[in-house]
Amino acid sequence: MQPAEFVPLTDRYVPTTSPEEASAAFHDVMRRRRTVRMFSDAPVSRETIENVVRTATTAPSGANKQPWRFVCVQDPEIKRKIREAAEEEEREFYGSRAGQRWLEDLAPLGTDENKEFLEIAPWLIVVFKCVKGDDGGAVYYPAESVGIATGFLLAAAHHAGLATVTHTPSPMNFLSEVLGRPAHERAFVLVPVGYPSDDCMVPAEALHRRPLDEVMIIDRGNGSPA
Repeated sequence: MQPAEFVPLTDRYVPTTSPEEASAAFHDVMRRRRTVRMFSDAPVSRETIENVVRTATTAPSGANKQPWRFVCVQDPEIKRKIREAAEEEEREFYGSRAGQRWLEDLAPLGTDENKEFLEIAPWLIVVFKCVKGDDGGAVYYPAESVGIATGFLLAAAHHAGLATVTHTPSPMNFLSEVLGRPAHERAFVLVPVGYPSDDCMVPAEALHRRPLDEVMIIDRGNGSPA
């Protein structure tokens, strides 16, 4: 067993303002994030996408195994294949797999089986969850780790002025087939990335955020929430 080695924390980020001001400024950026399905085909540089993915890889992971793979697709033919396969699964979903309650919950968001944004957005980032290491070794908490990394990815894209949508057709096995990924990588989420179109519209329902007092509980220290 290899002993732990520790090094000084010399690269700590220190904001130039107070913690209160820094956290408020970050919230002001992130509160404007929107899930977008109307994309422009305006190009986004490879450098930008690399920086977004590089940010995602700074996420914590179980035993630092980093069980993620980010497959970035720009080729129109591959995007077309992904769209065709995704829409086939979505037709099944909307036609028979989804229960009535699920469809009712989706109705205010105006989603359907048509996913033209999969071809219009200049990049598709397919996030894969590795269920074991490339060397066959164990990984720990892969779903949680990849979920956190995906959150970092979305925040980084938004911070760069880009829009995203988290697309999760079920099942997603077709992504492994289209992209030629090995069996130990499982598709986790498909994220189109680009600029919103000039005529972009978003569902009014999506603007709703539950107030802080409904989602945050501060314990007083005696077992009683504040």
